Amino acid sequence: MTDGTLDARLRARIAAEGPLPVETVMAEANAAYYARGPAIGAAGDFVTAPEISQVFGEIIGLWLAVVWQMMGRPPRVILVECGPGRGTLMADALRALAPVPAFRAALEVHVVETSPTLRETQRATLGDAVAAWHDTLATVPDDAPLFLVGNEFLDALPVRQYVRAAGRWHLRRVGLDGAGALAFVTGEPAPADDLHPRLRDGAPDGAPDGAIAEVCPTAREFVSDLGRRIVHQGGVGLLIDYGHPRSGCGETLQAVRGHRYHPVLRDLGTADLTTHVDFEALSRSVAAFGAAAHGPVEQGVWLRALGAEARAAMLRQGGSPEQDAEIQRAVRRLIDPEEMGRLFRAFAVTGTESDVLPGFEGM
Repeated sequence: MTDGTLDARLRARIAAEGPLPVETVMAEANAAYYARGPAIGAAGDFVTAPEISQVFGEIIGLWLAVVWQMMGRPPRVILVECGPGRGTLMADALRALAPVPAFRAALEVHVVETSPTLRETQRATLGDAVAAWHDTLATVPDDAPLFLVGNEFLDALPVRQYVRAAGRWHLRRVGLDGAGALAFVTGEPAPADDLHPRLRDGAPDGAPDGAIAEVCPTAREFVSDLGRRIVHQGGVGLLIDYGHPRSGCGETLQAVRGHRYHPVLRDLGTADLTTHVDFEALSRSVAAFGAAAHGPVEQGVWLRALGAEARAAMLRQGGSPEQDAEIQRAVRRLIDPEEMGRLFRAFAVTGTESDVLPGFEGM
């Protein structure tokens, strides 16, 4: 699908039906983008943590092994990665498990991925390590403990936007401007019952006119299902993404193409559309099924606590000065608060609040 076809289809639909919800447009744009196979890496549109340094995936693999030991070393574990990109994180995590062969032998690896193009890339990276690919978590086996990992998975899920006008919340939609181009418009008044209570109509600290609030129903449904499954199956979920720890107002919808911000409604289907994850909303969704949320913890704090710098020092041994400098640069990018260390956060789900997870102590 070309971006012209997508643009034309959306404009025709708006002309026939009226302005569309933001979440509908975001879902269609990202479906087109990921169907093409997103350009991940330095020469593409964006770079994720596993592509920056192997330390990231290795730390996650070893973290999962420690959690497995804490949970009594179950003989079979369903390991799932959601939205694995090129498969780099999973490859690094599995390689790091060489010192823990019993855990590696217990793993049955599954991947949740909707893009046929990315599935082929993942097959090339992971080979026969993967038991099966799935479109959704719903078809993943549920007869063993679930260990789930998702890095920059939630941020691409479609959001519903509200805009404050005349003292009320209205749905924000995408319509057409005077020239027939896609444009944001204020839609009908909406009860906004899915917003945090402190943001709803009548709240004492109500938002001012012009404020924008975002809700991601798909993310909430995903973590609710994750919590329900972990309570039923046992296991752990680890989600790492950029976002904010507390629900609030503010537009975070953005488009990135060629490592630069791009106008959100221009060339839909050719740029990566994302929003910041609302971790407080996820915690509430997890708790609804009796599961426990841990974090969020800043990525830099979490990686440091798990020994990322020590692992990087091991990799630097025996390398050239250039290799040494590159390893240091890569790990610094992951943990430095001014780079990815503060904006990105780690969030985990277990079956009970009594579970104490490495890197989440005291959270």
